[in-house]
Amino acid sequence: MAHKHVSTASPNRNGLRNKLAARLAALGRAPRVFSYHLEPRSIGSYAVGRQLMSGNFLFAGQLVEAPGSSIWAIDPPSEDFAAALQGFGWLDDLAAVGDAPARKLAQRWLFEWIATAGAGKGEGWRPDLAGRRLIRWCSHALFILKGLSPAQSRSIFRALGRQVRYLRRRWPSAAPGQERFEALTGLLYAGISLDGCAPLVAPISATIGRECERVIDAHGGLPTRNPEALMESFVLLTWAARTLAEARRLVDKRHQAALLRMAPTLRGLRLGDGALARFHGGRRGEPGRLDQALADASLRPVPRQENLMGFERLSAGRLTIVMDCAPPPKGALGINAHASTLGFEMSSGRRPILMNCGAGGRFGADWRRACRATAAHNTVALERVSSSTIGAGNHGQLVAGPQNVDVTRAQDMSGTWLAASHDGYAASFGLKHERRLFLSFDGRSFKGEDALRADDPAQRARFTESLGDTPTLGVAFVAHFHIHPDVTPSIDLDGQAVSLTLKSNEVWVFRQEGGLLRLEDSVFLDQRRLKPRMTKQIVVMGRAVNFAGRISWSFMRAQDGGRNTRDIAPEDETT
Repeated sequence: MAHKHVSTASPNRNGLRNKLAARLAALGRAPRVFSYHLEPRSIGSYAVGRQLMSGNFLFAGQLVEAPGSSIWAIDPPSEDFAAALQGFGWLDDLAAVGDAPARKLAQRWLFEWIATAGAGKGEGWRPDLAGRRLIRWCSHALFILKGLSPAQSRSIFRALGRQVRYLRRRWPSAAPGQERFEALTGLLYAGISLDGCAPLVAPISATIGRECERVIDAHGGLPTRNPEALMESFVLLTWAARTLAEARRLVDKRHQAALLRMAPTLRGLRLGDGALARFHGGRRGEPGRLDQALADASLRPVPRQENLMGFERLSAGRLTIVMDCAPPPKGALGINAHASTLGFEMSSGRRPILMNCGAGGRFGADWRRACRATAAHNTVALERVSSSTIGAGNHGQLVAGPQNVDVTRAQDMSGTWLAASHDGYAASFGLKHERRLFLSFDGRSFKGEDALRADDPAQRARFTESLGDTPTLGVAFVAHFHIHPDVTPSIDLDGQAVSLTLKSNEVWVFRQEGGLLRLEDSVFLDQRRLKPRMTKQIVVMGRAVNFAGRISWSFMRAQDGGRNTRDIAPEDETT
């Protein structure tokens, strides 16, 4: 298969081309049988399967209750919800139930999709969604074909053949990274399992290898810098490699090398509870998904602390910090990017303490835009302005932001030092933001300092210009520290410290110098919850005058968690 370039067509034009390719895909021979039955890699939930059977449709963090209704009769409340339907991931859950009623329901919904969308209609004809469908249809072939008449089986094979032909035309139009890996993995599954599709396997395997070499960088990261997208890409590449190996086909060396690069990066991007740090549109990741993929990949653990797709990790004792230390992706890569430079997330053991607000897309356009702003992250915002500029529209790209992010780290007997700076505010205020962190060797003390400086004459001139008619007021800045909703904060009587009590009864105390401390409202957006969770944030307010401003702060562990320190008390579990 010849390598094709990335499509630069607009979304509307891509949609028209997808529909045309889906119609043209009707021309061709349909496979007749599954020549090889693949083992399902994705693990469904018995409980979710039972909920589907009772008419409770929970997708993309949103619930639609429609007892007795078809899955295709409901009105999807969001694009993510509709994509989850069209990708057929729910087949995993019905297969987890596995009884005759679950099979009958899966078959009915599958035939309804063929009748209404199988001819190339609807929003499900995107390369990534078609690849996702092929993975599920091929993986659960025994489940969905059992008890069907020959005519019904032929209908499914015709639909499979059409999707294969569609993907052969349209996979290059999928966005590089996760979406393209979905499309190519779907084609690979079809090539290995479907009668007459074996000639696809070798060229698709080589294409996956080329994409790995082109998209996965030398440090195992993606250009979008989205940890969840990196995890999903790793999962897909692991499935593809295992499928090739079980079918006794060679895995491309570039494919295998990419997995070796990605695994330590993903391990480094996890907090103490095993969840991924949430940056640039990424969420925590489905519980257990990364663990399963790492086990399937059978790769030897290699610890990595630095160069984690532009993030830095500090870890000692029970404390883990992951900080964004690189320019955010811009342009087409920045559709989901956040203005989060020098923001961090922090956990103690399995207990999250400080979290960014999260990815707001599942809660609507307003939430999505608000959660991309600097103020929604644990970093410093100037005059309520973000360090990166988000373009207009619901899917605005980052159009401006830090060009240079400098990072240095050092370690001695006392602990680890990390210093980072960015120039995201240089154009608007003439100021550089510098953040210095120190984590003690036992993980009981975490200190930070945020400084704003205008050093050279050009920066000072811009700073003076930004002050306008009020030079004595300087530039206001705020350091945000968003507290996880499972942590109980209380501000001390003198207003100079905040106590943070974890559910394990572990207590941390926050103190600051150089600013004004307040406890304000915040939100935490969790993919497992139907609504945003209310929480609190610590804010430290200061002003940059005479070309500089500075605050310092610290988190000190004041009390251990006693018997719950290891986070194993059953009554202490969160849902």
